Amino acid sequence: MSNFVCGSNRIAGCSFSIHPMSDEFVDIITQALNNVDTSKVWMQTDDVSTLVRGRIPHIFDVTKAIYLHAAKTGVHVTFEATYSVGCPGDTTGDVFMAEDDVVLNKDSVDSIKQEAATKFALYPLGGGEYMDQIYAQIEAMKDHGVEVSGTHYATRLDGEAVNIFNGLEKVFIDMEESGSSHTVMTVSMSANSPSTKK
Repeated sequence: MSNFVCGSNRIAGCSFSIHPMSDEFVDIITQALNNVDTSKVWMQTDDVSTLVRGRIPHIFDVTKAIYLHAAKTGVHVTFEATYSVGCPGDTTGDVFMAEDDVVLNKDSVDSIKQEAATKFALYPLGGGEYMDQIYAQIEAMKDHGVEVSGTHYATRLDGEAVNIFNGLEKVFIDMEESGSSHTVMTVSMSANSPSTKK
């Protein structure tokens, strides 16, 4: 158990699943993965989800790129993710923390125009006045060119998927840098949905 660390661990991770609503879902997911440079993260896929581990900029760079490459097909694609940093039960294995912060997929995906609807929830663990921190980060999302509205147990974001991901990354970093010893963020995103906004 000596490889468990508490508090000082800044390894970030994301467990996510992408669901293209198409009979061609395997090809859509495979092509998206093939279009994304994952060389600066540790990544593993099983029959439930995909796990990405490393530095925060690369975690968001890779998950954003995979989702945008899948969604640009025009198929209804959903994304369910849990981002985490500072987990006291995390291990130091299976991670690429020595990488710099230069992201590898930004140029290939930031030009993709893709509207998306998102719900996210932020959980700063180990702090006292967490609601003030959460409200401040929800307000900060408005600076990223997305529509922000309330819903039960989450905050809704509507706009360009690139802007949503960029805003979520900034919120996640700001929360971590504010002193939250363990930050968790859940994200549900939908693009190309045939249903109207509820």
